[in-house]
Amino acid sequence: MEPNDDRTSRAAQPLAALTTLLRRTHLAPPDLLPDAVRDGIAHLGAQAVIYLADYSHTLLVPVQAEGDGLATLPIDSTLAGRAYRMVTVQTTTADGDPHLWMPIIDGVERLGVLKIVVRDATTLEDIAFQRQCWWFTHYLGHLISVMDAFGDGVDSVRRQVPRTLSAELIWQLLPPLTAGTDKILVSGRLEPSSAVGGDVFDYALSDATAQFAILDATGHDLHSGLAAATALSAYRNARRQGHGLFEQTESIHRSVRDAFGGTLFATGFLARLDLHSGLLRYLSAGHPPALLLRGGRVVKVLDAGHRPLLGLDMRSANIAEEALEPDDLLALYTDGITEARDGAGEFFGIERLQDFLERETAEGTPLPEIVRRVCRRILEHQNGVLQDDATMLLVQWTRTGQHLLDPVR
Repeated sequence: MEPNDDRTSRAAQPLAALTTLLRRTHLAPPDLLPDAVRDGIAHLGAQAVIYLADYSHTLLVPVQAEGDGLATLPIDSTLAGRAYRMVTVQTTTADGDPHLWMPIIDGVERLGVLKIVVRDATTLEDIAFQRQCWWFTHYLGHLISVMDAFGDGVDSVRRQVPRTLSAELIWQLLPPLTAGTDKILVSGRLEPSSAVGGDVFDYALSDATAQFAILDATGHDLHSGLAAATALSAYRNARRQGHGLFEQTESIHRSVRDAFGGTLFATGFLARLDLHSGLLRYLSAGHPPALLLRGGRVVKVLDAGHRPLLGLDMRSANIAEEALEPDDLLALYTDGITEARDGAGEFFGIERLQDFLERETAEGTPLPEIVRRVCRRILEHQNGVLQDDATMLLVQWTRTGQHLLDPVR
């Protein structure tokens, strides 16, 4: 059935759009995705252009055919960027061109925005139309992530600057930067995105528990990346075999010690959260303590559980416990966040970090946008050039924060 066939009822249009997108992407390489979107969105009486966020999360880059000549859009100063930053639908009419910007997300991870152009401006305020566009765009987000795994077409759009070998290795190891269930949200980020050395993070979510870790290997080169990869592999291996925090930490320690023989080490903060009771168990191996935010305020520094650096034989270790309350937020970070120096040599510091987190949470900023803004602020403090990796992972035990990641809310 043709997209504009009069026999296509309004009720059938959303299904036709989705099935066309499905059919056109079956056995298609990533670079043909714009064609599939064009044919699918036509069933909703619209046209569309995909814009993907670059890896530095500063630009929205159009996915276009050669010669289209579409410009990149700054995330921090455009309507399209606002749709991406705040995960909300933005509508406008520019040069007689009625369109909306719909966030593209995979699960709850932001990938970019879809510009959807319509003929009649009144269509933009139709909530049913917005919801249909959201179904289409959400499914598109899943397809982008799937197709990114077997081709370079998506990556070539998002990669606006060259990567170091260490950064290439680290990016292949990372989980989705943002994920969530009906009980928890996690969101992380690392900078410099194109030259990160030894910082990594990981998590595993289930209906009953959330396990998560942030690791920082010494050094800033490929050797550091190899140490981080070794530490992360050991963590995942121990976790997936059902071992607890102590065994997970010792597995990382042994792998780093045996692989690098005392020439490289790593710090780490590992935790396990019971999603029914809110009981948090954690252990820090020479790592900066996590911050606990409650009601938009930092109420505690989690510095009780500790062991020596990973790679150094253990003298003593203990696992600490903390009782969380609903909507509590945990901030895990590497020392590159607090020790970022400005031109005068002044550290960014823990107080600035706490103030920033408190202000953003009080304003109801979506979790992934808080992480993005923290890292942008660190880069600004250090005049755009970091001397160390700066990584943050936010974990929120919540059933309410998820609504901020629903574009049509």
